Amino acid sequence: MAPSPPHHARASVDKISAVPDTPQLGMNNTPLGQTSEPNYRTRSFDPLTLKQKYLEERDKRLLSHGSKGQYRPVSGTLAHYADDPWLREKTEREPINEQCEALIIGGGYGGELVAIKMIQAGVTDIRIVEKAGDFGGTWYWNRYPGAQCDVESYIYMPLCEEIGYMPSEKYAHAEELLAHAQRLGRHFGLYEKAIFQTEVQSLHWDAATTRWIAKTNRGDRIRARFVVPVTGLLHRPKMPGIPGIETFQGHSFHSSRWDYDYTGGNQKGNLSRLANKRVGIIGTGPTAVQIVPHLAKWAKDLYVFQRTPSSVAERNNTLTDPEWYSSLHPGWQKQRMENFQAILSGGRPDVDLVADGLTDLFLRLLPRTSTDTELDQEEQAAKRQMENFKDMEEIRARIDRIVHDATTAESLKPYYHRLCKRACFHDDYLPAFNRPNVHLIDTNGAGVAFITPSGVIVGEQSFELDCIVFASGFEMGTAWSQRSGIEIHGAQAGQTISSKWGEGASTFHGWTTRGFPNCFFVSSFQAAITVNFVHITHEQAVHLAYVVSTCRKRGIQTVQPTATAEDTWTEEIVSKGKLQSDFQRECTPGVVHNEKTPIEVAARNATYGGGSQAFMNILRRWREDDRLEGLDVEYSVLG
Repeated sequence: MAPSPPHHARASVDKISAVPDTPQLGMNNTPLGQTSEPNYRTRSFDPLTLKQKYLEERDKRLLSHGSKGQYRPVSGTLAHYADDPWLREKTEREPINEQCEALIIGGGYGGELVAIKMIQAGVTDIRIVEKAGDFGGTWYWNRYPGAQCDVESYIYMPLCEEIGYMPSEKYAHAEELLAHAQRLGRHFGLYEKAIFQTEVQSLHWDAATTRWIAKTNRGDRIRARFVVPVTGLLHRPKMPGIPGIETFQGHSFHSSRWDYDYTGGNQKGNLSRLANKRVGIIGTGPTAVQIVPHLAKWAKDLYVFQRTPSSVAERNNTLTDPEWYSSLHPGWQKQRMENFQAILSGGRPDVDLVADGLTDLFLRLLPRTSTDTELDQEEQAAKRQMENFKDMEEIRARIDRIVHDATTAESLKPYYHRLCKRACFHDDYLPAFNRPNVHLIDTNGAGVAFITPSGVIVGEQSFELDCIVFASGFEMGTAWSQRSGIEIHGAQAGQTISSKWGEGASTFHGWTTRGFPNCFFVSSFQAAITVNFVHITHEQAVHLAYVVSTCRKRGIQTVQPTATAEDTWTEEIVSKGKLQSDFQRECTPGVVHNEKTPIEVAARNATYGGGSQAFMNILRRWREDDRLEGLDVEYSVLG
């Protein structure tokens, strides 16, 4: 096994349930599933009372906003919130009219991986179209102060081993993550294949030539045999559905379009122009957790408007030890990614290579003792819930320990299952609320009621503000065409991807849908999603490169799923998602479960219920079988 990097010593914790006689060991021979902070699981609590409290907290959100109207797309009067603040000069050019073998839409890590894997599979006639001014995707847009990955850099940053790059720290910051995307572009010759500052607006299937025609906002017309939209999850901002949002006369921007001309400073901080400003931030999710400490340090007054608090545990970032990094054996990155994913999928490998808050969390929340197989489904669910109660008691106890004001501390305490929302890890977020200029405005689940020309209203209180930062997230759980900004017109007259998926997606293995030949998706719909987005994206890139290269080798003109294969997979998605749906019904609204999308639609848009590890194995076995099973295949006379 590849060794793990040096890490702080972990304090022992009391055993709270049956464990194997010989504990599994992680880094520094520490038992798996232990944390570095003091243990708070000895605090007494009543499970029934906590469960009722969780439901009450969920109902606050549902009663306040229901399932609709919580967010607005960045269009119409809000369109300027999606403008590119990093593009200082737009490149003028004539419209492009060309053909290519494969068109890849998106230049984030995902789009780059698809392009790289295709090139390595012998498919070199490719074109990448990206609306931003450079590669980077999520990290091109999200340059707010404090932005960093919350998954270990060594498994998150793609192809580090392959190109010989050493991340500078365990959780790299946005500057390094953006630079890595550019590094990949240079290393693999992707810049010569890319068109930037260009947005694909529509795709039309031309049956006569068996080609896709892409039309862009620059008047381009690109004909491609294969198209692969890789539009990502964290690039298209959404705005809160707060009445009066257009009336605010102060300054405002979305967190993914940070305005350093207004705030001063850079991604490291030094927001000196806020020294005399009253700043409000709307949203307290993972993005805000990273931003708040910087606003707290520099703003005259900071108002944090909270609907539902995040769960925030210790981060403990560390610099990379070059000696440790140079000791890693060939294949270390793949091995480390798979080890991390095995733990998050419920496995118990001999060693925890990543050994951080996420692996600790999943090791504790998923049942892994030898007696688990003897428990029925209800008993296992009860055991998981009890472990979650203990875990969240730790989170709430940490707040009591750090935050001085008792009222503020109580408002910051989350009451929901830890996996209802993306778990956060940060060492400076909670201490920020001890600053006298920082004011937590707990809206008790209701959110901000109105935005006025001079500020915001919560309940009967009015807050005068000079600046509002909207940390309100991205188009993730919405319809595919809405979150991608692309309408796809398929082989059947009048059928678009919006109309076909209007009541929920239908695909084969998440990457292809009938009626849209040679259009291959990199998406979470009916596929898989995992904490390490890049891992599943890498596997999908390998898969699509195999499909395209196989079509070329065998003289296949078009492929699309059979009706039977598509129906069977969709039924499996819905069937396997029932247990997940039962869990999600007890959660507060959030992107983890599509903001309470209607249950029938959410069931079809769900990820594979068997888990990401099992999903990746399904794709791998399908490729190894090498029969293109489940696809309608049409051969070309010319090959």
